Amino acid sequence: MKKLLIPLAVVVALSGCATSSAIHEKITNNQFDEPVITKPTFLDKKENQIKPPVGGPIPIAVYSFADKTGQRKYVAGYASFSTAVTQGGEGFLIKALQDAGDGRWFKVVERVGLDNLIKERQMIRQMREAYQGKEAQPLPPMIFAGVIVEGGIVGYDSNSITGGAGVSVFGIGASTQYQSDTVTINLRTVSVQTGEILTNVTVTKTVLSYMDKLTLMRWFNNGTDTLESELGGSINESINKAVDIAIQAAVVQTINEGARKGHWSFKEEPVALVAPVEVKGEDVKSESSKK
Repeated sequence: MKKLLIPLAVVVALSGCATSSAIHEKITNNQFDEPVITKPTFLDKKENQIKPPVGGPIPIAVYSFADKTGQRKYVAGYASFSTAVTQGGEGFLIKALQDAGDGRWFKVVERVGLDNLIKERQMIRQMREAYQGKEAQPLPPMIFAGVIVEGGIVGYDSNSITGGAGVSVFGIGASTQYQSDTVTINLRTVSVQTGEILTNVTVTKTVLSYMDKLTLMRWFNNGTDTLESELGGSINESINKAVDIAIQAAVVQTINEGARKGHWSFKEEPVALVAPVEVKGEDVKSESSKK
């Protein structure tokens, strides 16, 4: 009887995990997590801090940053129509450009929704002319970009690395499985005046997934009855976050490569001067003068 009670206790404990959502709601009075504001984790690292540019922020434009892979989500057994990567990569790119160098490197102008912007300006101008006549105050001119950012998500490889390990002793076992995907982006900057490609950067980021399992199996009544239980969990790295981090890394590398090629330069931070120490009393003589 005691041999049966121990596995039953394990089953009860495992089944209790199914009610963890309700328990979480009772404790925190909130069943689901609150929204979290995404921060530029890669740009915030100390080794990725960038000095400001000479001459102030560079006006730059992003028209699109599209998914050029055509890759669909990998689902075993049937075809999926969902894309593997985000279709809104320009949002991540604009944010990374705005945050680069504590916001001192680029002045990003709106080009993704340019049609909507032009329509709104036309509406304002027409309304002002209709009510103010010839004395209507014109809108200020739009900012022109000196550099255009091109590129996109150019590659996504599923199951580039897979593997696992496990062991079982006396019906109790544990196993781990892992999978690695790879996402590749390309980012290039183009001069508006000459059409020259100033920089061209390619960044690759892995997307990791892990799954752990704990199994329990017992035989009773001379092997005629079985008791089997399983507990497992998986951690899947967000593909959107991986794309975001890869774009941030590409922006940092773009700035460094442009500086190396002489397209722009870093502003040297002023060095604090140390005031000379005034020695009061007798003059301090060197050992040679004393001799």
